[in-house]
Amino acid sequence: MDAHALRRQGWTISAIARHLGRDRQTIRDYLNGKKVPGQRRQAPDAFVPFLEYCRRRLADDPHLWASTLFDEVRELGYQGG
Repeated sequence: MDAHALRRQGWTISAIARHLGRDRQTIRDYLNGKKVPGQRRQAPDAFVPFLEYCRRRLADDPHLWASTLFDEVRELGYQGG
């Protein structure tokens, strides 16, 4: 049974949370439409700010080594792997 159905039956948020094994704030967010059950929050992609630079570099030199491009992007501030 989902949180909305239990709430319609008069259950408290605390009771729903205990019954479903979730945090009260999570249940509150579900009921208020801030979260959707089964969908994880997406972390922002740290590479997006460097995407256009990489596209330009590869257009200028299609044979550019990936390791060279990676080094350049790291110098620009990319901290990913």
